[in-house]
Amino acid sequence: MTTIHYPLATSSWDEREYAAIQRVTASGRLTMGDEVAAFERAFAAHVGAEHAIMVNSGSSANLLMVAALCYHSTHRLRPGDEVLVPAVSWSTTYTPPAQYALPLRFVDIDPHTLNIDIASLEDAITDRTRLLLAVNLLGNPNDFAALKPLLDRHDILLIEDNCESLGAALHGRQAGTFGLAGSYSCFFSHHISTMEGGLVVTDDAELHHIMLSLRAHGWTRDLPHHNHVTGTKSTDPFTESFRFVLPGYNLRPLEIAGAIGREQLRKLPAIIRARRANARIFREVMAHHPDLRIQRETGASSWFGFSLIIHPDSSLTRPALIKALTRAGIEYRPIVAGNFTRNPVVANHIPHTIHGPLTHADHLDRNGLFIGNHHYPLEQQMDRLDSALTSLTGS
Repeated sequence: MTTIHYPLATSSWDEREYAAIQRVTASGRLTMGDEVAAFERAFAAHVGAEHAIMVNSGSSANLLMVAALCYHSTHRLRPGDEVLVPAVSWSTTYTPPAQYALPLRFVDIDPHTLNIDIASLEDAITDRTRLLLAVNLLGNPNDFAALKPLLDRHDILLIEDNCESLGAALHGRQAGTFGLAGSYSCFFSHHISTMEGGLVVTDDAELHHIMLSLRAHGWTRDLPHHNHVTGTKSTDPFTESFRFVLPGYNLRPLEIAGAIGREQLRKLPAIIRARRANARIFREVMAHHPDLRIQRETGASSWFGFSLIIHPDSSLTRPALIKALTRAGIEYRPIVAGNFTRNPVVANHIPHTIHGPLTHADHLDRNGLFIGNHHYPLEQQMDRLDSALTSLTGS
């Protein structure tokens, strides 16, 4: 069995996270409470949003923000409204719209940034298009300065799947805050980890209140006295304990996750600095390997991981690349889920159309992979990568 010298993901926990766990277990309050609320306030302040709501995963965060838009008084999505999405992302980018009868329209990606191709996006707009669910892939923000006038011109709403891109920024603004709402993931392999967990941020008070209700069964208990869902609540807590007004879920996080999140958030600036420093070395290494194309940064990426895509003119094959990385003890994975339209779930269960040939998504699907980035220096790992690629290509 090959020894792993360069893993895909590692933990950034230390004694502070374990102390936070002990603090919660000693309190006896394990369900969502003050620790989660404190993490939400700190997270919102960190990214520059008015509101943050924590849930049990980044996937649930996507579900919550899509669901909430289906009950909004001004921006309400209705069955049949079309959602533009990039062809490369994770499954739970795509399933929430499908669950609310919002057909997807898949658009090709830019071969360099790996985010949705803006020229293709403009051509893909129809008279049914109501929403763009933009995905900031592998830490790289979309070019929202270019997207905004296009979306405004066609009266298209914007939300962001920012699960891979906490800490990314464009013109000084945090990714995840450019649309009506943005989702984040705190899964083990992401920038900060509560093991399982996620958040949605928004500046829209009504959307925030809808999500508070939807997160916990659709009840009114967690809503403020004056709110955008019911107007004014009864002052009788017994009456409001089990009063259900929306068809909700149970997406609540554990109190332990909130406590861990508070400690992880304190480390985030240092984590992002380290990841960007590693990216500088990665780019220097890859300058010597023209057979492989890497992701072009938009704004300030937070570098979730490092993509390696075989150049279309190269004779290199992915099996040969995989063999070289395996021999060097370097872990790798497909780039998110590749061209997601090639999964059976799309044909069998997701209402959709595809705009044009997904040329670049297909090339990524057949010829790409990614390796990890970490919160600590990777000089030795980058030397190992350089040697593995040199042995493969001779360059």
